Amino acid sequence: MSFRRTHHCGQLRADHIDQKVVVCGWVHRRRDHGGVIFIDLRDRAGLVQAVFNPEYLPPEQFAEAEKLRNEYVIQVSGIVKGRLPGMANPNLATGAIEIYADKLVVLNEAKTPPFAIDARNGVDEALRLKYRYLDLRCPNMQATLALRHRATKLMRDFLDSRGFWEIETPMLTKSTPEGARDFLVPSRVQPGEFYALPQSPQLFKQLLMMGGMDRYFQIARCFRDEDLRADRQPEFTQLDMEMAFVDRDDILDLIEDMVTFVFEGTVGAKIQLPLPRLSYADAMARYGSDKPDTRFGLEIVDVTKAVQDTSFRVFTETAAQGGAIRGINVPGAGESFARREIDELGELASSYGAKGLLWLIVTDDGGRGGITKFFDPQQLATLTCTMGANPGDLLIFVADEPMVCAEVLGRLRLFLGDKLGLIDENAWNLLWVVDWPLFEFDEAEGRFQAAHHPFTAPVMDDLHLLTTEQGKVRAQAYDLVLNGVELGGGSIRIHRREIQEQMFVALGMTPQEAEERFGFFLNAFDYGTPPHGGIAFGLDRWIMLLAKTDSIRDVIAFPKTASAQDLMTGAPSPAMDGQLRELHIELTPEVAKRFQSEA
Repeated sequence: MSFRRTHHCGQLRADHIDQKVVVCGWVHRRRDHGGVIFIDLRDRAGLVQAVFNPEYLPPEQFAEAEKLRNEYVIQVSGIVKGRLPGMANPNLATGAIEIYADKLVVLNEAKTPPFAIDARNGVDEALRLKYRYLDLRCPNMQATLALRHRATKLMRDFLDSRGFWEIETPMLTKSTPEGARDFLVPSRVQPGEFYALPQSPQLFKQLLMMGGMDRYFQIARCFRDEDLRADRQPEFTQLDMEMAFVDRDDILDLIEDMVTFVFEGTVGAKIQLPLPRLSYADAMARYGSDKPDTRFGLEIVDVTKAVQDTSFRVFTETAAQGGAIRGINVPGAGESFARREIDELGELASSYGAKGLLWLIVTDDGGRGGITKFFDPQQLATLTCTMGANPGDLLIFVADEPMVCAEVLGRLRLFLGDKLGLIDENAWNLLWVVDWPLFEFDEAEGRFQAAHHPFTAPVMDDLHLLTTEQGKVRAQAYDLVLNGVELGGGSIRIHRREIQEQMFVALGMTPQEAEERFGFFLNAFDYGTPPHGGIAFGLDRWIMLLAKTDSIRDVIAFPKTASAQDLMTGAPSPAMDGQLRELHIELTPEVAKRFQSEA
């Protein structure tokens, strides 16, 4: 049997007319029109129509064509002909032609699939994931994976042109704290000891800079044992990179060039440079988020000074206690919103953590409803001026700690942007968020933690605060945000041992703990470490946004569910007793009993 395919199905066009071709693929659809059988044949390049006419086929071949059903795998040879006048299909790239078959080979039969390949969107995701190999045949899945391929190739090409080397780092490594639980791998030859799968190549890429590699990148597999959601997976892919002898602007400028290269090469979008830069403090104050969506307005306004002298006790007491009063002007909503819609905003605000949502409607005479009665005319005029309000606008407020105001109003802003249709779904709004805090306070733990990771360099002017006033220390960190989603983040790294040791102390780590966890890394500082910095991008998330889909499961060939299960293979699954004995692992009685009952 010869498989000398001459063309892919979706490649054939009018200029192939009268050529002899051989194509292979899956039967997408079969139609019998008065003794002539028409087959839509599909491969990853697209569809082409094949005509099986008993005038051109031996009887035994036509009998085989009559047996064809959806998803049979076949090989067809024949002559390309133009379709008859009026029979062309303008919705199909190959719609001007068809193949008049002179030979058919059935390569494999198929059962009736559990769902129609061309009706994927109406199928339950669990069913699609169980039969992922069928789901992958769907045209939109294949288009998305083709987009992923093009994007990663463009990234590689760009970085190669800028002097980067692609270098792999280990999958089996030492467990180090990086913000999430590690996946542990037991060692058979070292009983009782464990490897960890990398949450990121962070330490290794810094060691590569210490090793003189100068510019490194990797399409890196990473693993985090954390609670999942639509844009998270236990195993995921990063575009990871690091550079020596650079400052922040060097990195940001290079990344901007790469981003424009990738966007133009994948979706044809031209990104205007330089990208805007927004400080973390401004992002939180204006948008209530460290990953602001700037495709629409509705910015948050601090009105503390404008309302602190009113007769409204909630405002005056909040201001006196060092809190904040912030609000959003919703243009025209005072006239278009029903009272129940305003009440709905209040319920949402409470669910987001607010004690309540305060409001008033601006009118020609000043205001009405809500908290209007607590303002005299001058105070009301000052407030509306501060918020840039006009008659008919709805003003909503939260009075609380600044971070609570940011969280609540930030989420309300996104809700309103969607409700009012303000978001331009075709826009690509990119910006940098810079000047991050180095630490964040963990209420549950009662101590400071690294906002990014413990290897981020502080702003040198704040170094004296590192172990005394951690909350005031700024980081040399930066995140790239696209349409309200973090694409990636990075920082200038600590490159001096004494600063790294101070960082560990600031995180509550004793010298002994630091040595035990990071001794190999600290030792490397003693042999000449260059200044360096880098960034990592969530590749799955980036492709998700380019493909305009809502879940990274749609851009990964074989993803896990929200409960970290692989429905196709049945992973994770119990290990055999012999395997556990080899690894010196014994299950707890509760788990062992559960497995026995399930068996």
